Amino acid sequence: MKYNRHTLPIGLTVVALLFLYFPILILVLNSFNASRYGASWEGWTTHWYEVLFSSASRDIWAAVWRSLKVAAGASLVSMVLGTLAAWALNRYRSRLQRAHFGLVYLPIVAPDILMGLSLGILFIALGIERNLAVITVAHITFCISFVALAVLARLQDFDHSIVDAARDLGATWAQAVWRVVVPLLMPGIFAGGLLAFTLSIDDFVITFFVKGVGSDTLPLKIYSMTRHSREMPVINALSTLMLTFTFATVWWIQRLAKPRPQSAA
Repeated sequence: MKYNRHTLPIGLTVVALLFLYFPILILVLNSFNASRYGASWEGWTTHWYEVLFSSASRDIWAAVWRSLKVAAGASLVSMVLGTLAAWALNRYRSRLQRAHFGLVYLPIVAPDILMGLSLGILFIALGIERNLAVITVAHITFCISFVALAVLARLQDFDHSIVDAARDLGATWAQAVWRVVVPLLMPGIFAGGLLAFTLSIDDFVITFFVKGVGSDTLPLKIYSMTRHSREMPVINALSTLMLTFTFATVWWIQRLAKPRPQSAA
C-alpha cells in the first residue's frame, strides 16, 4: 500500500479529537440514560432533566443564579476597564506601556491556583467579608485581560484619523468617543464581554479560594454533588445544558469577532 504523507497528521488529529470530545459525548449520552449510575445503558429517558427542573433541585438553581450575577457583574466591569486598557495600549507607546501590557497579559498566563490563593490571602489580610461581591472582584481581575486582548485585536486596523475628523467637525471628545469609537469597537467589546462571561461562569479554582459561607457558585455546587453517586445523572443533565450554552456562546463570539467585508463605495 502506498504511503500517504497526510495519513499520520490526519490520524493524530482524529486521535486528539477523540481524546478531547469522546468523554463529553459519553456525558451527554448518560444524561439521557435511564440507568442511575451509568454503568450500563438502560434506554432513553428525560427523567433526569425533569428532576433537574423540579423543586428538589432548588439549591442547584440558586447556585446558577449566583453564578449568573457574578458573571454579569464581572463581564460588565471588565468590558469598561478592558476597553480602556486596550485603547491606552494601542494609542500610546512607551516603556511604561510595555510594562502595562505585561500586567494585562499576566492573569492569562499565571496559574489559576496562584491567583486564587493570592487573592484569598489578600481578602483575609484586609479583613473583608467574603461574599458574592468579593467573588465578582476576583473574577474581574482575570476577565479584564481577555476583554483587553479582544479589543486590541479590533484596534489593529483602527484608523485614529476618524476621531480627529470628528473633532474637526465640531464633536467634543466625549461625543467622538460615544458616536465614533464605541460603535466601531463594539463587536470586539461585546465578544470580549461574552468571553469574560463564559470564563467567569465556569471558573472553579479562583472562586474556591475567595468564596465565603453560602456563596457557592455553580461549579462549586457541581463539585459537591459529585461526592454522591446517586446525583451523577442530574449532574450529567446540568453539564449538558452548560455545554450547550458554552458552545452557543463561543459560536456567537466567533461570529462577532469575524471581520465583516466592507462594501465598495
